[in-house]
Amino acid sequence: MTKNITLAIDEDLLDKVRVLAALKRTSVNELVRGFLTKLVEQERAHDEARTGLLNLMETSPARLGKWRPDSEASS
Repeated sequence: MTKNITLAIDEDLLDKVRVLAALKRTSVNELVRGFLTKLVEQERAHDEARTGLLNLMETSPARLGKWRPDSEASS
């Protein structure tokens, strides 16, 4: 089910977006929908990667022990 939303946008920007949409043979509505979809997908992917890394840190048998990086050795 789709829902309509109201969006306030600067008139000059809207004119530019309309031209861009026309060049891409699509609508402003489709451009906005695509942008929002991509934004949500990127955030979901970041969340999954973050969760995976945290899980790996929790379950990994690797340990640093007493070793710590030496700041002088890296110079």
